[in-house]
Formats: sequence, structure tokens, C-alpha cells
Amino acid sequence: MNSFSQLQLDPHLAKAVAEMGYESMTPIQAQAIPVVLSGQDVMGAAQTGTGKTAAFSLPLLQRMIKHENSSTSPARHPVRALVLLPTRELADQVAQQVKLYAKYTQLRCAVVFGGMDMKPQTAELKKGVEVLVATPGRLLDHIEAKTAVLNQVEYVVLDEADRMLDIGFLPDLQRILSYLPKQRTTLLFSATFSPEIKRLASSYLQNPVTIEVARPNQTASTVTQLFFNVSEDDKRRALKQILKQKAISQAFVFVNSKLGCARLARSLEKDGLRTAALHGDKSQDERLKALDAFKKGEVDLLVCTDVAARGLDIKDVPAVFNFDVPFNAEDYIHRIGRTGRAGAEGLAVSFASGSDARLVTDIEKLTKQKIEFAEISLDEDRFVSRRPRSDNDERPRRETDDRSGVSRSRFTPVKPPSDPFFDQPYEPSPQALEKASQVSSKETTAPVRAGISPNIKPKRKVAALFKTN
Repeated sequence: MNSFSQLQLDPHLAKAVAEMGYESMTPIQAQAIPVVLSGQDVMGAAQTGTGKTAAFSLPLLQRMIKHENSSTSPARHPVRALVLLPTRELADQVAQQVKLYAKYTQLRCAVVFGGMDMKPQTAELKKGVEVLVATPGRLLDHIEAKTAVLNQVEYVVLDEADRMLDIGFLPDLQRILSYLPKQRTTLLFSATFSPEIKRLASSYLQNPVTIEVARPNQTASTVTQLFFNVSEDDKRRALKQILKQKAISQAFVFVNSKLGCARLARSLEKDGLRTAALHGDKSQDERLKALDAFKKGEVDLLVCTDVAARGLDIKDVPAVFNFDVPFNAEDYIHRIGRTGRAGAEGLAVSFASGSDARLVTDIEKLTKQKIEFAEISLDEDRFVSRRPRSDNDERPRRETDDRSGVSRSRFTPVKPPSDPFFDQPYEPSPQALEKASQVSSKETTAPVRAGISPNIKPKRKVAALFKTN
């Protein structure tokens, strides 16, 4: 069964699926959808970009169709399916997809995540929703405020579960799951399986069906991976050169730190490239605007930290650049999964310096692929100034040490202009000599008290307030 038309979905769901252009199912969809429809727990491993959202959303909506109703009473629309995700952007994306699938039904969907005002989210929850998409932290806020009631949840989805564990969501997950009914269907999806994931599955899943459509921790075969040995100083120039040589229209550029993300985005913007930054210190509104601009093609380069490495589905992004090699080898798989999605071709370029040898080795061990470094010949316009230099320009010039290839700056001390007045030795003026003689005569005539320096003034005598013995 490889076609959506063979699923015998409800006509309202089938209409929405047809409008979205879905025809053939991906491997994870073909294997997971029948299992979820049967009501069994699932532990699914699939590469990012293979359609996991539809793999769990469509069968859950199909099973909840029997509960749909047009009542305006919130009590008739309790939360029946809970989808937990690690990042705000991913939660927003999944909620949008679910709403598209359910738009011809009476089922309601809402999303709650941090960085936004809780009041609009609370108002939507009070109206009643069947599908709630959330990040763990904000969901706990609503649970404590009693605006999210989960005692009728029938289905729980943990998407990108490994990432939730990486960023310390395990205590939050345990608290959330404690509020849910014991009898429920739990679906766990992840692109990478770690021992922690397997322990989580054994604790909260009941006899799960394990679905692995590809070898765990494997990179997508549609993505061409290139590694270049580039020094830190040359990375930006190498990035611009590859963009130009390969005529890349849009790309993700991943860095390891928020500060490095902001600095690189500013530098590329100054170089004339349409660039936006996406990192954790940005407000949620700024992050959503940057993503929207990138999706609309108003931005060419989205410089981001690993906050954007998981699950973001932006179609037809031709390339991903690892400006910094990720500290976690698993993040490499997720980063390059932003390109080559849904069977399309993609390019993943990574820049590594000598200090990244251990991180590259970790990637080799995880992916079980030998990494070969390609050669790159950088243009000679490295130190071209933004304005032409004049012959009298005294600013320090940057040069390259031919022996080591390391850039260095040479500062040539500038000789101050010659002035005859300042070249003459010091000679005191007649006024200064006369003043010095007057001071000297005062010092010689001043009375000298025994044992006290003449430069110390005596204390003034003042009346005592209290008599002391």
C-alpha cells in the first residue's frame, strides 16, 4: 500500500490530502499509518524530511473523526491528542500542518509555546480543542494555570524525542505524562535512537511496534556532503566563494553559538547578502518573522544555531552550510536534513579547522562513513579594502606569513612630525625663576616645630562639646 487513496480515509481528510498534492506515501508513512490506525504504540525511526508529521497526524485525525461535532460548548471539545515537540518553530509548523489536514472537519487544533503572551493561547484553549501541539515548558505553565486539562487524552506523540532529552526536557516530560490517563496510545518518533530514548520508550510505551525505515543515524542519500579544511579566518570567504561558484540561491548556515550567529549574520549583510539571524536570544516574534522571510524568498541566507536544526520543513532549500562543526554528532544529521527533503537533491557543505578533528571523528563514528576533505582554492581578494587606499594611508595593513599561512597584522610605528620648539632643551622663564625664589624664601623663614615637617599644617583648636578626662 503506497498510495494515499488506498488508505480509505474519511472523505473530509481525503479531500484535504488531495488538495495538498499528496499521492504516494513515504516509507515511514506507509509503515506507520496502518499501525497507528490499529491503535498500537509506535517507536519510529526515520530520517528527517521523510514525512513523519503526516505519518502520525492523519491516522490520529482519522481515529478522532467519530468525536467531531459542531457544538460551541468547550466540554464537547476536550483535548484528545497531545503532540509534544522540542522547539517553538517546530511546534508552530506541526500545528499548521495538522490544521491543513483537518480543515474540512469539525476537529479543532491549537498550539502553545513559550516566548509569546499566554492570554491568546488561554482564550483558544478555553474554547476547546481536540489536538493540542505544545512545547513542554509552556504546556506545564498552562497545566499549572488550569487552562489545559489533559484527563481525556487518548493519544500522545513525542516528536524529535532525542532533542527533547538533549536539552533537558526529561523532568518536564515525566511531569506532563503523569497528568495523562494510563490507558492511551503513545507514539515516539526520532531520527536518532540513543540509549536514553530506548529507556524512555520502555517506561512509557506498551509493547511498541518498532519501525525503522532506514538504518538509525543514517544521513539522507539525496544529500551530497562536502567537507573542506578551512581556517577560522577563511570560513566566511570560503562560504561566499562556494555560494557564487555553485550559484546557490538559498541556504541555511549553522553556527554553534548565539554570539557567533549574530556576528556572522551582520558580516554577511555588510557583504551585500540578504541575511537573517535565528537564535535563542531572539524574541519569538523575531524568530517567526525571520523564518517567514526565508520561506518567502526575501532572505537568501538564514544564519542559525541548532534551534533551527530540527524538523523545520522549508521546501526546495538547495544547500546547508556547517560554518561550525556541531558539538553533537547527532545534530549534524539533523542540520543537513534541512536540505534534500522529500526526495529532492541537496548539498551539505561543512568547514572544519584543525581543532575540529575530534568532532569530525564523532560524525564518522555515528554515520559509519569515512569523511574525505576536498580542496578549495580561495580567491586572492582576501584583504581587499572596502575603500581604495592612498599612498599616505597610515592604517595598519594585514599580511600573510608565507611560512605558516596564518594571517597577521604588522604595525609600523609612525615618526611624529619634527618641531624646533619641542626639540630645544627646557629653559625656565624669568617669571618662573622669580616665583621659585619667593617660595624658597618663605620656606626658610617659616617656623620649624620640633619633630614636625614644616609642610604639615597644625590642627585648628575648636571648643569641645563634652569634657573628657
